[in-house]
Amino acid sequence: MSKIMKICDGNEAAAYVAYAFSEVAAIYPITPSSPMAEHTDEWSAKGRKNIFNQPVRLVEMQSEAGACGACHGALEAGALATSFTASQGLMLMIPTMHRISGERLPGVLHVASRTVGTHAFSIFGDHSDVMNCRQTGFAMLNSGSVQEIMDLAGVAHLSAIKARIPFLHFFDGFRTSHEIQKVEALEYADFAKLVDYDALARFRANALNPEDPRMRSLVDNPDIYFQLREANNSDYNKLPDIVEDYMAQISKLTGREYHLFNYYGAPDAERVIVAMGSVAGCVQETVKYLNDRGEKVGFLQVHLFRPFSKKHLLAAMPKTVKKVAVLDRVKEIGSIGEPLYEDICAAYINDKNRPEIFAGRYGLSSKDTTPAQIKAVYDNLLLDEPKNHFTIGIVDDVTNLSLPLGPALNCEPEGTISCKFWGLGSDGTVGANKNSIKIIGETTDMYCQAYFEYDTKKSFGITKSHLRFGKKPISSTYYVSHADFIACHNQTYLTKYDIISELKPHGSFLLNCEWSEDELEQKMPGDILKYIAENDIKFYIIDANKESQALGLGNRSNMVLQAAFFKLAKVIPVEDAVEHMKAAVKKTYGLKGEKIVNMNIAAVDAGINAVKEVTVKESWKNLSGAAIQPAPADVPDIIKNILVPINAQKGDLLPVSAFKGMEDGTMPLGTSQYEKRGIATHLPVWDSSECIQCNMCSFVCPHAVIRPYLLDEKEAANAPAGMILVDAKGPKMDGLKYTMGVSTLDCTSCGSCVSSCPKSGKALKMVPTHEVSLDQTNWKYLQTLPEKNDRIDKFTLKGSQLRQPLVEFNGACAGCGETPYIKLLTQLYGDKMYLANATGCTQAWGAAMPCVPYCKNKEGKGVAWSNSLFENNAEFSYGMCLAVKQLRAAVTEFVKQLDGMTQDAAVKAAIAKWLETYDDLDASSVATDELLAVLESTKFSAEEQAVVAEILKRRKDMSKKTMWMYGGDGWAYDIGYGGLDHVFAMGEDVNVLLVDTEVYSNTGGQSSKATPVGAVAQFQASGKKTRKKDLGLLLMTYDNVYVAQCSMGANPNQLIKAIKEAEAHKGPSIVICYAPCINHGIKKGMNNVQQEMKDAVNSGYWNLYRYSPETKKFTLDSKEPSMPLYDFMKGEVRYASLELSFPENAKVLFKDAEEAAKEKYEYYKRKSEN
Repeated sequence: MSKIMKICDGNEAAAYVAYAFSEVAAIYPITPSSPMAEHTDEWSAKGRKNIFNQPVRLVEMQSEAGACGACHGALEAGALATSFTASQGLMLMIPTMHRISGERLPGVLHVASRTVGTHAFSIFGDHSDVMNCRQTGFAMLNSGSVQEIMDLAGVAHLSAIKARIPFLHFFDGFRTSHEIQKVEALEYADFAKLVDYDALARFRANALNPEDPRMRSLVDNPDIYFQLREANNSDYNKLPDIVEDYMAQISKLTGREYHLFNYYGAPDAERVIVAMGSVAGCVQETVKYLNDRGEKVGFLQVHLFRPFSKKHLLAAMPKTVKKVAVLDRVKEIGSIGEPLYEDICAAYINDKNRPEIFAGRYGLSSKDTTPAQIKAVYDNLLLDEPKNHFTIGIVDDVTNLSLPLGPALNCEPEGTISCKFWGLGSDGTVGANKNSIKIIGETTDMYCQAYFEYDTKKSFGITKSHLRFGKKPISSTYYVSHADFIACHNQTYLTKYDIISELKPHGSFLLNCEWSEDELEQKMPGDILKYIAENDIKFYIIDANKESQALGLGNRSNMVLQAAFFKLAKVIPVEDAVEHMKAAVKKTYGLKGEKIVNMNIAAVDAGINAVKEVTVKESWKNLSGAAIQPAPADVPDIIKNILVPINAQKGDLLPVSAFKGMEDGTMPLGTSQYEKRGIATHLPVWDSSECIQCNMCSFVCPHAVIRPYLLDEKEAANAPAGMILVDAKGPKMDGLKYTMGVSTLDCTSCGSCVSSCPKSGKALKMVPTHEVSLDQTNWKYLQTLPEKNDRIDKFTLKGSQLRQPLVEFNGACAGCGETPYIKLLTQLYGDKMYLANATGCTQAWGAAMPCVPYCKNKEGKGVAWSNSLFENNAEFSYGMCLAVKQLRAAVTEFVKQLDGMTQDAAVKAAIAKWLETYDDLDASSVATDELLAVLESTKFSAEEQAVVAEILKRRKDMSKKTMWMYGGDGWAYDIGYGGLDHVFAMGEDVNVLLVDTEVYSNTGGQSSKATPVGAVAQFQASGKKTRKKDLGLLLMTYDNVYVAQCSMGANPNQLIKAIKEAEAHKGPSIVICYAPCINHGIKKGMNNVQQEMKDAVNSGYWNLYRYSPETKKFTLDSKEPSMPLYDFMKGEVRYASLELSFPENAKVLFKDAEEAAKEKYEYYKRKSEN
């Protein structure tokens, strides 16, 4: 074979092989498998040929169930079909998988295996999804590394064709799907030679075709169904040998030996671990480490999990084995053991010389698994009575199943250079490190590995990049914890995280900070400087933010810091590194325009020149001062014991007992207020003399950081000294003072407030953080003030912002277009609202453990929030609605019963008012409070008191609540549309706040049916060919649905009016909101999201309207377009890039977009005139 060297991650490796063998790919986005489909789409758009000399025909479906159904249909009609998925998506495919295997169709699914949602969602990896597929009839083949994917993914396709049995090829989500390695790839011509073309011809001949018709999928009765199922046995029995044969052929081509079960270690081992997946690399390193020190241990890696071959298992296992530990990456609650353990036990059940077999669990949700943990497993097997059903990687102090952990082991290959980079989510650190590893891998003979560790926040979370490179292959599938080089890209991290202790003696430390060398002793914790001095650390500083801002890149300092890394690491000559980095810039940013390219090229030069070496002083060895401060004593226990350790990146150390009482995943509201991340580089500063008190800054703030407050005379007198107070302006404001509060430690520096201010640059301006006081005294005082609800109209822009937002300090991107909408909704109705949240971006920023941005008001009321799945959010909300009605009906019966019993005039009056206001959202709350007060203060007879007691037990169910669904276009337009349609058809009083980003924002910007024609998105690399679905018009076909379409930045008052009308409507309602997203590539910047909303309406790209089913009146709130649509489109990379990549497509599609916008507006205009 001719070897192709590739620098790629597991997803790209799987896509590379799948593309060779696939004719049709039906897909749907889900983390972490989406990149497989994205690569396939990109290659197809560019005309890459598979082994059949055709581009793959790729289609994005409305759900994973749809994707699997499309694969089923393609296979039935004679085309080789593939899909890519994970977790909940794989769950949706299971019914069709049974059909595909039952009809013996050679499809292949590539799965980046991921945790299935239980008490919580997790996007990270384990085997809980694939283990749900054990009885589908799919063969199941596992790859444990990027190289194994490149070698074995083809075995799945080849075996499926030869045996006419479908395959599920899986590998660990994130740990393998996102790990970047330097690997060898087979040429497509080599793959083509291995295909059994006779078997392929038989498959095609048996396909459905009216030229040679046949029928499949009949309905069987009990007389024959059993027999037909058993008729498959012989073919499934043959399959292991077919797979083993193809593995032998691949081994011959690659020089890497593969079997159904690969054994590593001592040939006479007495203790053996059995496992599959990415843990293989860690176990192999540990086996070598222990055997080099005289032990006799081994490791049996499982590749073919289904059909499970007892013959091949026993042949591979050393005959000397006495004790076996089977490691499963899944928790199967209620089972006698996890799946792989059960299979190994079953294989040995009748063997007289069987070894002792013990079960262990590890690595759930990508929990890191280290050599020290693996050694603990081998040590456990040395015991006379080893612990069974043990766990590693956690401390289980409840059921005491965890194994004790010894000291860390250094098992990395000799000569490996390890690096670790601490970055801030969305600062470009991860992207820069991906480029770095590619440059090192492609320009040297070194092996390389990169893995990226994320937290659950949508943006501004921690990112940790783990890079290794060296002269030997790297199989260290665990975090870097003993580094030669560490870079800290955010100076605030020094007091939040334990960064420096993982740096080896004589290593190098790069700190991105605004401090000069002379300021370091004053600014940095003494413990860190002491460690640097005592361990002979080479210390460097750079102000990358200053350099990037000077170049017009804002806080995107990634290129500056990447250049600094290459200068300091000296892996390749600096001059060569600069040349390669600049070439990578052109490739990475080419579609974003020449200006962006030139700025990033300049950033490379800046990074080389701006790094400074710090003179390490001997006196630092005598310094003290803890880097990380303990949690304040006055915070709630859950903050002290859960949030603070997790946010300090110490969550791995929390024992099981820390979560007793939280088994169901319940968290209290308002934990985000305790995070105080202090990540802002610039902060808004208020000038009261210029302010017109419009409150627009608060209205648009994505994170509820800037807020206006009213103070009465007493509150003003008690305000902290120095607080700026001015007379409040407007009706009913007499005697009140006005101020603006900014939570400086929660700001993200997005600048939306300043950009939206009518007196921008005067009343508000962004100032560097070091010029602003971060003292929280004023902010804390303002949080104690009661609202002046009798002085304001909450259904105005100004009045709404004088209400407490019940969602704050979320994890969304800077300038997010979604969050201001839900913030407004909580200000209007949050204390009475149930919120069913569809999986997606709104969940990622709104429910990232331990940060809960939804909070309570001063009466302890707030949003009742939960999530079920992506596809069933409407049904989930409907179920909530039914429960609320049923429970309220129950308490109503008791109230009516009491009304018929009592003669007390005050009680009867309170009941009468409660019944009268039964369906009035605001009045019902007041009447409920009054009735409860009367019931609690009145003396009743024993009989009456029994009824009163029943009422009081149900007090939470008495007032009217408002039911809202919340989600994005991926949910409402695509995967959840069927459910939404059905729920609306039921006519129930439910409401939808739909934030339309026109792509799947959470999974990386894939196309949805909300994506307009001409837009470039994932799965639409050459521009979307079809027009945007008009969800509003579709739902208007029901006679009782209220529909509105809004754009906050274009017309805030129309938005407020629409929400008010939607809630007041006694039936289904939907408010569709335009929400610009970072995936759009807004050229004017995310600080101008509100202006983008306005331009969208002014250009006719987005229209504002309201439709009332009561009056049948359609009100068009948009004026005639006042700016060319093309001017709006060219301001976003998702459109502008099409002119660079597919100019001919751009001409055709942009013309269609113009026509679509014109036709849409004219249609709405006619509708409004009827």
